[in-house]
Amino acid sequence: MLELLLIRHGQSEADLLNVHEGRADFPLTGLGRRQAGLLAEFITEHYPPDIIWASTLKRAYETAVITADRAGCGLKTDERLMEFNNGVLAGMSREEAGIRYPEPPEGRKPHVRIEKGESMLEMRFRAETVLSELLDDAEQKGYKRIAVVSHGGLISMLILALLGLPNTSTRLFATGDTGVHLFKLDHKRRVAMFLNSQRHLPDEFLR
Repeated sequence: MLELLLIRHGQSEADLLNVHEGRADFPLTGLGRRQAGLLAEFITEHYPPDIIWASTLKRAYETAVITADRAGCGLKTDERLMEFNNGVLAGMSREEAGIRYPEPPEGRKPHVRIEKGESMLEMRFRAETVLSELLDDAEQKGYKRIAVVSHGGLISMLILALLGLPNTSTRLFATGDTGVHLFKLDHKRRVAMFLNSQRHLPDEFLR
């Protein structure tokens, strides 16, 4: 069976500024780099991947580089692993966004785009497409374990796709800083071994 690790980046500067992140390209904080270092040690010891696929956004790419360097594996970047394209909200304070672009009381419909951004359905299609390609690549190259370093929203979409849940599903799969999900896959089954593990982090590093 193929093992698939889905990993979120470490703490970014946006987390300290209380702004909408999404496509805003903030780097890791000092804490985020320390979280990534502990993640790298954990992954290298317990789940060394054959290759890491990573988002091109700084916070995920930096996390992936730290992990790949420690694990001694290849690293491939893909823009489709970027976070939800939140358009005009990217980098905007949550207070300002609540005033200028309030969320509809009933929530935003899956097909509705944020201004200059994408819809949830478009994000789901993006997740399905890159997932299909990376699994096909793993099969062709005989990989036994691959890791994906991405973002909370995109990881949630990847899990929905893995579990075959519908596009209209309201289920969300939360991922903390450097949280790890592990799935085992073959042509018959997709098994979630654990979700959002942060056992590599001490309590004071949990966010």
